[in-house]
Amino acid sequence: MKLFIKEHILLIILQCMQFSFLFLLLYLSDFRNYLLLLYGLLVNIVLLAAYLVFQYYTRRHVYKRLSSKATNLKELLETTDQAPIGVALDQLTRTQYQLFMEQLKQAEDAQKQHLTFMDRWVHQMKTPLSVIELTAQNLDEPESSSIREETERMKNGLHTVLNMARLRTIQEDFHIKPVVLADLLHEVNHENKRFYIRNQVYPHLHIETPKLTVETDEKWLFFIVNQIIQNAVKYSAKKSNRIDISLKKLGKRAVMEITDYGVGIPSQDKKRVFQAFFTGDNGRTFRESTGMGLYLTKEVADYLEHQIEMESTEGSGTTFRILFTPTQTIT
Repeated sequence: MKLFIKEHILLIILQCMQFSFLFLLLYLSDFRNYLLLLYGLLVNIVLLAAYLVFQYYTRRHVYKRLSSKATNLKELLETTDQAPIGVALDQLTRTQYQLFMEQLKQAEDAQKQHLTFMDRWVHQMKTPLSVIELTAQNLDEPESSSIREETERMKNGLHTVLNMARLRTIQEDFHIKPVVLADLLHEVNHENKRFYIRNQVYPHLHIETPKLTVETDEKWLFFIVNQIIQNAVKYSAKKSNRIDISLKKLGKRAVMEITDYGVGIPSQDKKRVFQAFFTGDNGRTFRESTGMGLYLTKEVADYLEHQIEMESTEGSGTTFRILFTPTQTIT
């Protein structure tokens, strides 16, 4: 209704000005038959009202559609009515829908090509890094350890790039199955064995339920746990030599806790640690921080419908808690 009034407000004003001008012209011509003028005014108002009512009634579906917001793309294909303006509106929306779908298809194809390129590029880079690592084993210390440390950092960076690219199509990459959390932790610890030794920070496991099993995507959960553990070790180095990892059930929910006793997170940074590219005070101190690790962790956890909680005290350490829903917890 508001749109209809806005469209016809100029017509109403012109009609009022026209009748006022006619009334003034007759008055200046010494015409004093006010009843006739009143009759003419009423006729003019009735005709104008009838025209507006007719216009609104025949185009009400068009105005309603133009005033409402579409909640999904399929609504653009709905038929408005058989009025000429309704048919024209339907043709316009269908044309826009087709154009949008074509551009969307082009964007999806470009995205797939980009993901394929990143996937292949990362795997290609792994080969020379592996060769460098093998070559470094024949060198004397400390050169050998320094080279392997740098190649490991490069590998972690490549994995971050690949996971960032895959995040756009993460729903297509899911494979949900039962995962024994203790076994996954052992795999993560084995993967980070040299990382623990280099930083002289070691994991202490507290497993209350050895066979605690959840339904999740093993690869992406591995990424989440690995990222949190690497952060815990990095921010504990030279301050503490341990991190605690526990598995337990709280009611019907499986819970994994990773606690470090490192630098902790400043209070002003706590609300932003999951934002992309946010490094905070610790990131400026530890130059290796990219600000993407926890962002990717939170995004993946949300897709998996796992809850992540964080508690931290600056100077004392940080605890990250991964909570699985009762429906995801099997045993």
